[in-house]
Amino acid sequence: MISVLLADDQALVRAGFRALLDAEDDITVVAEAGDGLGAVRAAAASRPDVVLMDIRMPGVDGLEATRRITTDPALAATRIVILTTFELDEYLFEALRVGASGFLVKDTEPVELIRGVRAVAAGDALLSPGVTRRLIAEFASRDRRVVPPLPPPDQLTEREREVVALVGAGLSNDEIAARLVVSPATAKTHVSRAMVKLSARDRAQLVVYAYEAGLVRPSWTD
Repeated sequence: MISVLLADDQALVRAGFRALLDAEDDITVVAEAGDGLGAVRAAAASRPDVVLMDIRMPGVDGLEATRRITTDPALAATRIVILTTFELDEYLFEALRVGASGFLVKDTEPVELIRGVRAVAAGDALLSPGVTRRLIAEFASRDRRVVPPLPPPDQLTEREREVVALVGAGLSNDEIAARLVVSPATAKTHVSRAMVKLSARDRAQLVVYAYEAGLVRPSWTD
């Protein structure tokens, strides 16, 4: 059973998501919160598998709540999906940077919401490659805040650096396997090893790392 925490300042939105998710046999909503501070507290109390986090909330917003949850060792297994009204929200890149596993636009189709919750709970990132590339290109260059030093790419093997660059470019494991002429299992192993070496929570952070470490450039086009 996949446990979900809903964090949104609109009760109607939470009610709609709860109705959709609770109708599934393998998903249950274990808690709700109307602001970021409530989300942090609810996450600590319920330790959900997935948090659906509105990024724009009063007081402590979704970005800060995401940061607090992803830096709590007790919540290392909790995955966060950012809910946003706009695909190119200026806060989304920072949310991915601090540990969000992906994002969904609020008017997404119900089947996509359910599929996304299951994917993230299984350890996958919920990223549309095209949107992610545009997001990074549009907003990353504007971010001038000081960030912690990145692990140097030289701790990765040459093949692992190549794989991380391909992840950053939006390729799936199957597409990476075809590009490198290896099996999908081998591609997945390289991705997993790179995540361990870089202390990445999931594939979404590999995308951010690939950009920030210079393995790829934010000049991609779809």
